[in-house]
Amino acid sequence: VQLQASGGGLVQVGGSMRLSCVGSGRTFRGYAMGWFRQAPGKEREFVASTSWNDDKTYYKNSVKGRFTVSRDNTKSTVWLQMNSLKPEDTAVYFCAADSVGSYSPDEWAYWGQGTQVTVSS
Repeated sequence: VQLQASGGGLVQVGGSMRLSCVGSGRTFRGYAMGWFRQAPGKEREFVASTSWNDDKTYYKNSVKGRFTVSRDNTKSTVWLQMNSLKPEDTAVYFCAADSVGSYSPDEWAYWGQGTQVTVSS
């Protein structure tokens, strides 16, 4: 499956942003979808994920209550709604797909290109 992420940019502290990731190719609905991020000099880390039918979602502790992951399989799209953004949320955000999914980026099979999110203070 090919993934295309979009929606990044510059936002002020406390602001909101929504990232989108559109899938194409193989059946999108069969995959768990995840969002990861990578800040300069740091390893890529898990942010959020949703199961193939969106009935289970998982979040990094520091984004719980601020970020929401959702998907629409009819549109082959997954979103990451980010509210109350903080400077430490600044990173390149990636979407990923996998038949299982996990907290480890090494276990995800398909990746989109990153989209930069910058939160200014």
